[in-house]
Amino acid sequence: MKVGIDMGQVSSSLASGAANGSSAMLDLEELLATRLLVQGNSGSGKSHLLRRLLEQSAPMVQQAVIDPEGDFVTLAEKFGHVVVDAARSEGDLQRIAARVRQHRVSVVLNLEGLDTEAQMRCAAAFLGGLFDADRDLWYPMLVVVDEAQLFAPSAAGEVSDETRKISLGAMTNLMCRGRKRGLAGIIATQRLAKLAKNVAAEASNFLMGRTFLDIDMARAADLLGMERRQAEMFRDLERGHFVALGPALCRRPVPVRIGEVATSARSGSFKLMPLPEQPKEEARDLIFTAGDDEIVRPVVQRRAAPPPPAATNDLLAQLARSRPAAAETAPEMTAESKAEREIVLDAILREILADSEAAFRTVAVLYQDFLVRCRIRRVSGEPPNLPAFRRRLAVARAGVDAETAAGAEWGRAMTFASDLAEDIQGVYLLLARAALTGATCPPDGEIARSCGSRSPGRARRLVAYLESRNLVVTRNDPRGLRIIALPDLGWETGPGDPNAYEEPVAAPDTGDLFAVG
Repeated sequence: MKVGIDMGQVSSSLASGAANGSSAMLDLEELLATRLLVQGNSGSGKSHLLRRLLEQSAPMVQQAVIDPEGDFVTLAEKFGHVVVDAARSEGDLQRIAARVRQHRVSVVLNLEGLDTEAQMRCAAAFLGGLFDADRDLWYPMLVVVDEAQLFAPSAAGEVSDETRKISLGAMTNLMCRGRKRGLAGIIATQRLAKLAKNVAAEASNFLMGRTFLDIDMARAADLLGMERRQAEMFRDLERGHFVALGPALCRRPVPVRIGEVATSARSGSFKLMPLPEQPKEEARDLIFTAGDDEIVRPVVQRRAAPPPPAATNDLLAQLARSRPAAAETAPEMTAESKAEREIVLDAILREILADSEAAFRTVAVLYQDFLVRCRIRRVSGEPPNLPAFRRRLAVARAGVDAETAAGAEWGRAMTFASDLAEDIQGVYLLLARAALTGATCPPDGEIARSCGSRSPGRARRLVAYLESRNLVVTRNDPRGLRIIALPDLGWETGPGDPNAYEEPVAAPDTGDLFAVG
């Protein structure tokens, strides 16, 4: 059975077939499935429209109102809505929202008096509690969000990114996934440009009120499927007049005049009043002298915004500077101490690369890990800079042992590789190590791993690129195995199967926080 509620009167037929002056009916069951977007400048009558909708549907369906200005708390007197004061913890609001769905009580979440960031967090917590209710409690509910641009802003504002992300996620869940949970989102905004697109796009019903900016009129006309020349009508709409479209309203755009309401907002409409007549001296006394019944409120000192958190490198440098003075005046390093230092640095690098996932981390992440380990082990002297670390990393990924690395032949390979781009140095050194030691040609998987990839196709492309630059020459032996020669060094790998690579198995947990595992 179709359940309709009377929103007012149709003020013009406008190619819809509706008679002028007939009732503008809204199909409540269709609204539960298709959601509603209300747009209009301040003073166009959005709150009046929402109040009419809430009053007409209050006996038929459960309601929850997100009220940033406290305008809808008057619904409690006539329609029995429970007013929930948002000055609570987020956990309390989530639990209250769960009880609201359990007991099917209509509520108004009063956010009045809170700053914008607190309003966004409280609304997100409450909407999250409604959304996360058990499946057995998924009864139909109208969720009305006034001033929706506050809770789903299209761009970052004065609030933190975390708060905006939380609030926007809750509004997105309401509009995108709420239908299956019985939640019908009804959102009202002053400007569509201020509202996040993924929230506005989920509404299928529209009530567009008075607006003056050309871009807003054009967007409203586009949403209603009207011609651009008709967009001027939104500038001429009176207060409380809207253009309606949607499966729950009508199939063609129809101007509607919203009907009367039984309750009123606490703020009301402001009327001009004459100023009181009094002498100038008495006016000064009234301003600068406290009255007998005046409540003296303490001055609230506003705290400055906290500074951004310090970077990891700055914290580590600060810790290093805070060491005792005796540690800062380290003795000059001898040849023996330098050799020991190199051994420790190589050991640290081997520990890092022992992790099976280390090959796929960026150089910057590995360098941060390397610096932390150096400080933990109190390695003397300044740690290697990033370019030096890249060279060490390329050598380590090539799998060169200490004896080979100390030889003059390997020095030739390092000198030649230093002129290559960083993304192919590791691949070239891997091939050079295999050719120098007479090992088989590395398979594609091992080549890809040396450049931080799992794709054999990337390895083949890198080898092809090296060959196009005449840095390597590839050929196959009679068995179809690949051989790669390095003409500048005069070396050649042994024949190897390019598809013979297997992923290494991670080492067992040894209890070391920085070890493999």
